[in-house]
Amino acid sequence: MILVFGGTTEGRIVVRTLDEGEGEYVYSTRSSLQEVECAHGRHICGVMPEREMVDFCRENSVKIIVDAAHPFARHLHFTISKVADRLSIPVIRLERRYPEIDAPGIIWCADYDDAVRKMKAHGIHRLLALTGVQTISKLKMFWENNDTWFRILNRQESMGKAEISGFPKSRLLFYEENTTDALIDELRPDAIITKESGDSGGFKEKIDAATSHGIKAFVVRRPDLPENFIVVEGRHGLRREIERLMPEFYPLHTGFTTGSCATGAAKAALVTLLTGNKPTEVSFRLPEGEMMKMPIESVETHNQTATASVIKDSGDDPDVTNGCRITATVAFASHQGITFYGGEGIGTVTLSGLGLDIGEPAINPVPRENIRKELSLLYNGGLDVTISIENGKDLAEKTFNPRVGVVGGLSIIGTTGIIRPFSHEAFIDCIRRELDVAIAMQCETIAVNSGGKSERFMKSLYPKLPPHAFIHYGNAIGEILEIGREKNVPGMVIGIMLGKAVKLAEGNMDTHSHKVTANKEYLKKLAKEAECSDYALVAIENFNLARELPSLLNESDSSRFFQKLLSQCHKHCVEIFPNKLDMVLMADDGTILSKIKS
Repeated sequence: MILVFGGTTEGRIVVRTLDEGEGEYVYSTRSSLQEVECAHGRHICGVMPEREMVDFCRENSVKIIVDAAHPFARHLHFTISKVADRLSIPVIRLERRYPEIDAPGIIWCADYDDAVRKMKAHGIHRLLALTGVQTISKLKMFWENNDTWFRILNRQESMGKAEISGFPKSRLLFYEENTTDALIDELRPDAIITKESGDSGGFKEKIDAATSHGIKAFVVRRPDLPENFIVVEGRHGLRREIERLMPEFYPLHTGFTTGSCATGAAKAALVTLLTGNKPTEVSFRLPEGEMMKMPIESVETHNQTATASVIKDSGDDPDVTNGCRITATVAFASHQGITFYGGEGIGTVTLSGLGLDIGEPAINPVPRENIRKELSLLYNGGLDVTISIENGKDLAEKTFNPRVGVVGGLSIIGTTGIIRPFSHEAFIDCIRRELDVAIAMQCETIAVNSGGKSERFMKSLYPKLPPHAFIHYGNAIGEILEIGREKNVPGMVIGIMLGKAVKLAEGNMDTHSHKVTANKEYLKKLAKEAECSDYALVAIENFNLARELPSLLNESDSSRFFQKLLSQCHKHCVEIFPNKLDMVLMADDGTILSKIKS
């Protein structure tokens, strides 16, 4: 059993992450106002004092506590800490991300009494308070003698708390009605006061609004967390800590991509060059921004270079690089920026279409950018970075690399930095569970997509769909449609990237590259049926990867060919899934090439 304290945006992230597993959890909130659906857990409400928390943990055999409560819920944090120490239960804190803002108008305050003193010292008489209804009483010494407006949630409970505090109802504002910028325009305050509430609390938006209007922003610092908390700042870190502390909660475990391993190794090598210290662990950010930690196997120095090694952990994914040693050698350079080199086991690009120049080492664009970001935080000068994979040349023969023009070794890849376990049987079971969750959440339309990249594009197209409505199919398009028919899902929309669409159009319902490749003769046949020009036939004959087609076809041919291609995909899919089925065909950069609505 896992006990979660939520009621926040972070609380919802915890629920979605835990619902990926098979263990039980309880989601506890102070009030019943947050509506949250727990597929594998139950939601309880009410304040849980220390004695009651101890009893609850004992009676329910709680093995992990997850603290996802508001950062300013200081009393709750320390109650959890005391209970955890008493019962020897680990606590994972899902912390918000706090943007680094260096605005000239920010005045930092230790607490609300300090804020009142500083506002009086700065001669503030008109104040827009963005600290929430719970702080009305804490700022009473100020608003009793100065013009003050409080923005609160438009709820009866919040209105009642404001009334008990004696705050005038005419000075209450509501979140739903105006942005901070609009309120400053209307009220013309001397300053705002807000909490250091992080990204999910809209902190940057409030500070930006104050800065653009040239007024001061008094900011109450977030309280420190107990020292015994394990702090993570996103769903990946949360899941990996649960996998470590309670391995049975998730049937299959996640891992790191080769891109993440190369990033961690490169950072460890640079730290050694700069400080002389050889780290055994480094922190680094995933491409989407979440901070993670990675163990370093070894670091060696030689002639003004440092080489760090990481042993790749692929989790339970059947990945040929699992357990491989990935190394990064970093050296100072006279040139500007970072130059990448391929060492032992890294392939060389020989064909276009991979986003890299021919002749470049096969270190993909996203890992390159991630390494640049991490190293640039430590050093502004020029660097040479050489990435190697032990036995990479031999392992590459077991992959599809040679057929896409990567020769002599493996690629450093990974758009998210995290590997989710994709063994086929477990993956299909995962699809079933995710569909069950989406059905339980009453999602009338379910958006299925191949992976993380296409999901980002689909979320921008369908922003009103809840998170549970987006499900990955990997290569198993036919199986997700069969499961959807079996469960009588009322409607689906398939987001498909061009590389998979050229295989699906011919009737291949499993688009894995080991099983099927693009059939150029079939694609030329489709182009003729779509009445495309002879130039289009030449382009199809000469492309290396399907992702190149949008840049090779002219506008008229593109419209005709991609519509024909998608109609063939749709024809095969509706034979399996007879309910409402829409489709969206996307290019590698997210451009919509064609749509079908049924």
